[in-house]
Amino acid sequence: MIDSYSFGRMEIGGHTYTSDLILFPDKIKDSWWRESGHRLSLRDMEDVFQEAPEFIVIGTGFYGIMEVEEEVKQAAQSKGISLVIEKTKKAVESYNKIAPQKKTIGAFHLTC
Repeated sequence: MIDSYSFGRMEIGGHTYTSDLILFPDKIKDSWWRESGHRLSLRDMEDVFQEAPEFIVIGTGFYGIMEVEEEVKQAAQSKGISLVIEKTKKAVESYNKIAPQKKTIGAFHLTC
């Protein structure tokens, strides 16, 4: 569960993160960098798809600047994975609702 989120800052289990991150069911990948800063490509999500989640929640940033490439959407659909793409504040709410019930991975852009 995510305790809180504000621009550039996310708190999880008493730890504060200030870099983009991916929340796996059993670990956190912090300091997550993408090939192209504000574009999320299929290559950026390889380790996420390998985990075969039921849901992937993507936070596109405080203002929603990060774009999710069509290939990511198509890959999720072809694997039967539900994809939620929202501004990060809303994505945090969605993640906290879904994750306790389904195998969920969250990928969050914390700024822009």
